[in-house]
Amino acid sequence: MGSGRFRFGLFEFDSATQELWREGVLVRLQAQPAQVLGMLVDHAGQVVSREELRQAVWGADTFVDFERGLNFCISQVRSALKDDSTEPRFIRTVPKQGYQFIAPIERLSDGAPQAEPPSAPVENSGRKTAATLLTAATILATIISFIALWQRFTHPAGNSAAGPPIVAVLRFDNETGNPAIDRFSDGLTDNVVEQLTSASNGRYAVIGNAQILRQPRNQRDLTAIGAALKARYIVLGQVQSNGTQVRILVHLIRLPEQTHLRVVRTERAMDDPLGLEAEIAKKVGVEFSSRMAEDAKTSASQPFASH
Repeated sequence: MGSGRFRFGLFEFDSATQELWREGVLVRLQAQPAQVLGMLVDHAGQVVSREELRQAVWGADTFVDFERGLNFCISQVRSALKDDSTEPRFIRTVPKQGYQFIAPIERLSDGAPQAEPPSAPVENSGRKTAATLLTAATILATIISFIALWQRFTHPAGNSAAGPPIVAVLRFDNETGNPAIDRFSDGLTDNVVEQLTSASNGRYAVIGNAQILRQPRNQRDLTAIGAALKARYIVLGQVQSNGTQVRILVHLIRLPEQTHLRVVRTERAMDDPLGLEAEIAKKVGVEFSSRMAEDAKTSASQPFASH
């Protein structure tokens, strides 16, 4: 297909700059996930193997945990496209082969998409300037009111911590006794961190890479972890064996009292580990984000009515 700009659904992708746009708004995408998207778009309709993606993105001379890195890239791309691995509109997982870009693609003329149309020539600049200033003042007042409301909502009375609450994600425990599942557990942890971050909308912050979060389970002290990271919530996960299937339990715990707020439970065969990672992480992101919002409301001194 070659270099250029391509449109699929609400999105446009510039293969030269590796930029993704959604309805004229730039979508944040890291360099390697953008390269993976470019490779898939360039071979739209074809199955691109994991080995081909490794060669294109990392090259033969780069020594990294490629499997985990590619899993992360695919997860990032799906998140950027709002795609669902169970019912994909853009990227389909082909088990034991690779990935296929399945959405129709339209090639566009060169030139970056515009986030806003060019300004029209200004006449009667005095009156328009005054009107613009009045409008700006109104917008500013609205923004200030919204920020004040948001702060009251996200930092209710009794929560003295500055800034949004922190969610700490522990490395998921492989309790199957099979070391081969370690990679799945680590990949699932990374996916959960990414999905929680995507779902936060600034309501909370996520920490998933602190060394204290990698301690073995028998050495963990949740209260100490919460104090060290100033975390209001802890997410911990278990991967267990259940015959020919795996059972995944993901817990949302409020600190310091260690109250369980929600548990996501899934039992499934490991025939598509990447799809299973994405499915569980998406469910955790949606349910835990919603539950933390409910918790913030019930903790507020003046609860707000939902709309």
